[in-house]
Amino acid sequence: MSRRVSRQWGHTLSLTRIGGGLNLVTLTLLMATLVACSREPTATALPEDPLELGRTYTGWLHTGEVESLWARFSPEARQIFGNTAGLRRFTEQVRKDAGSERVMMDERLTPWLGSQIYSRVAGFTKMSAPVLVQWTLDSKGLVLGLLVQPMEEPAPSQFLQYQTKAPLRLPFSGEWFVFWGGRDAIDNYHVVAPDQRFAYDLLMAKNGRTHTGSGSQNTDFFCFGQPILAPADGVVVEAVDGIADNAPGRMNAVEPAGNQVVLDHGSGEFSFFAHLQRGSVAVQRGARVRTGAMLGRCGNSGHSSEPHLHYHLQNTAEFGRGAGLPAQFNHYIADGKPVERGEPVRGQLIRAP
Repeated sequence: MSRRVSRQWGHTLSLTRIGGGLNLVTLTLLMATLVACSREPTATALPEDPLELGRTYTGWLHTGEVESLWARFSPEARQIFGNTAGLRRFTEQVRKDAGSERVMMDERLTPWLGSQIYSRVAGFTKMSAPVLVQWTLDSKGLVLGLLVQPMEEPAPSQFLQYQTKAPLRLPFSGEWFVFWGGRDAIDNYHVVAPDQRFAYDLLMAKNGRTHTGSGSQNTDFFCFGQPILAPADGVVVEAVDGIADNAPGRMNAVEPAGNQVVLDHGSGEFSFFAHLQRGSVAVQRGARVRTGAMLGRCGNSGHSSEPHLHYHLQNTAEFGRGAGLPAQFNHYIADGKPVERGEPVRGQLIRAP
């Protein structure tokens, strides 16, 4: 698999080094696992509006006001950088590689399990591509996470106006959290891959966390072992089992999809379910399944750093060989409100009625 293909299955928690011009150390965002602790307030008067707060922190990042930033970092965020010297090296690397911000192109707030994610896309003097800066902020405005990376353009698609033919239901029971989902790179890092142009990463969260305890075991995670259900009638065209689940924080780049099931719904629509638990796949190739049938259980196999379900719809049965299709689900609840038909987006809590 190419770096791009393998990278698109799943998400990471760790400090990683990214390529392609801007060689920055980035903290990728799985901040639902972090718990905010009270910190000493900064001496600088700060706005209460999360949008203004994100702008302030971004300004400090660009001007290297490390002490001001450090005073607003949670203990978990501080662990990532170690000390103020580590944060200073990071801010200096940003300025060295990207230069200074020359034009702001987009900014938004995304609700995040009692927190907020402030996202800002801007053009920089040393970068040909826009740069994304994201801050995960708790209810007191403390920093839980920071992401800085070049923005990739979404893959071109002829299916932007496509209407899903299969009557899809959500592929699980209970309430799940949309970690990645949406049509642009801010909300969904999958969009750069043609086959996963409209993909989702889904997990469960309670009280702002994805797991109990330290999260060092897969069984700590709320979604691990949860049944994954057929979203519509279909024929099983791929069923892979036997791949070991990863320890949290580790990933299998050799078998990126891990244990998986692919369903043919007819009319050129194929559902892909990845990262299933080893030994849980309950269907075989050629089997005809009905809506709601159990396909397997949520796991942590393949290119996945913690238990979650990767789901996407595409127009062929082979991974990496087709074009992604929008997956519009029918009759579900999103953030407490009924949706007759829609596409879940990042930050939403969704469940079947």
